[in-house]
Amino acid sequence: MKRALILLVGLAACAPAEPIKPVPGGEIGVLQQGFYVCELPGDATGAAGIRQADQDFSVHNASRYSTATGRGTYLLTGDLVMMTSGPKKGKKFRQLSNNFLRELNAAGAETDLRCVRRVQNNR
Repeated sequence: MKRALILLVGLAACAPAEPIKPVPGGEIGVLQQGFYVCELPGDATGAAGIRQADQDFSVHNASRYSTATGRGTYLLTGDLVMMTSGPKKGKKFRQLSNNFLRELNAAGAETDLRCVRRVQNNR
């Protein structure tokens, strides 16, 4: 009985004094690796999307991306993607799902540009 009491007192001393606080901006993460095709919305008389090939990019491991003009890094916190170096430095995106990003303007509002990760069924 005495041993159990000592063990309980020892475990209580190991417990954190304060609850863990959430990380500002959200948890740090990474994007799904692959090729992201970017487009603007089309209209009912034509294609559903108007490709913006100059905005396309590929995501690699270690928070790195590449475009036709170079390579860079990004930071994903919560659902906010910020390009931190390279040809897209300063661009921001909102991650709407694992395969879908929406570009943000300087004020943080969503723009019409969307970037979708190309997968087996949407080549």
